[in-house]
Amino acid sequence: MTLENISCQKSFGGWHKRYRHSSKVLDCDMVFAVYLPPQAEQGEQLPVLYWLSGLTCTDENFMQKAGAQRLAAELGLIIVAPDTSPRGEQVPGDPDGAYDFGLGAGFYLNATQQPWAQHYRMHDYVVHELPALIEAHFPASGQRSISGHSMGGHGALVCALRNPGRYRSVSAFSPISNPMDCPWGEKAFSRYLGDDRARWREWDASVLLAETPSGECPPLLVDQGDRDDFLEQQLKPEALEQTARKGGHALTLRLQPGYDHSYYFIASFIDEHLRHHAVALGRV
Repeated sequence: MTLENISCQKSFGGWHKRYRHSSKVLDCDMVFAVYLPPQAEQGEQLPVLYWLSGLTCTDENFMQKAGAQRLAAELGLIIVAPDTSPRGEQVPGDPDGAYDFGLGAGFYLNATQQPWAQHYRMHDYVVHELPALIEAHFPASGQRSISGHSMGGHGALVCALRNPGRYRSVSAFSPISNPMDCPWGEKAFSRYLGDDRARWREWDASVLLAETPSGECPPLLVDQGDRDDFLEQQLKPEALEQTARKGGHALTLRLQPGYDHSYYFIASFIDEHLRHHAVALGRV
C-alpha cells in the first residue's frame, strides 16, 4: 500500500509525520498522524499507542494540543492518531449538517445501514487495516495499546473489549461510557446500525465489559473531569464503574475536580496515561 507523506516536523528528537493513503476498508482516502520517537531511528522495534479523538476532531488535534511527544520520546512509544471518520466528496455526512454524526463522527463502529455501510467501518480500519499499515512501514513491534477522548474514549474501550489480547492496555479521557443510553449514542447507533437495539449492544462499552469474563480485560484507566458539561447527559462513567465492580474488572476511574472536557484536561494527565501504557508495553 502506498503512503504519501504530506508533512513532517521534528519534535523532542523524533518526528511527527502525516500520511495519506487509500483505505480499502473505508473506500476513500484517509490521513493519519504518527509520532516516531528518537529510538525509531536507532533500529529498535517499538510498541504503538493508538489514539482515537472525539467528535469534530481530525488526526491533528491530539498531536498539536496534548503535549504527548516529550514523554513518548523518553519512553520510546510510537503514537498513531487516525482521523475520526471517513472523508471525501463521496462520503455522506449528517443530512442536517450537525456535528455529532457523519463526517468527524464515525463512532469507531462498523455501520450496517445505507448509505453509511459503504464507508463508515472505522472499527475495522482502526483495529485491522491501520495497524497492518503501520507495522509494514514503520519500526513497530506489533505490541499495541489504545486510548482516546470522548467519542474516541468510547472507541478505545470498544476496540479493546471486542478484540481480547490485541491491546496490552487501554485508557480513556471522558469516554462515552454507555452510548445506548445517551443522545449522542442513540443518534449515531440508530442511523449507523438501525433500530434493532440488540445490535447496539455490540458497540456499547458498558455492555461489552459486563460480558467480558473476569481477568480477560486489559488494565483500564479512565479520567473524567467533574466540571465536564457533558458528564451527566452524555458520558455517564458510573455505568462503566458499576459494570467493572460487578464483573471484578481492574478499572481505575478518577473523577478529577475542576476539569472540563477540553484538551487542557487531556494535557494535564496525558503523562500518567502514557506511563500506564508504557508499563503494560514493557517500556518501564
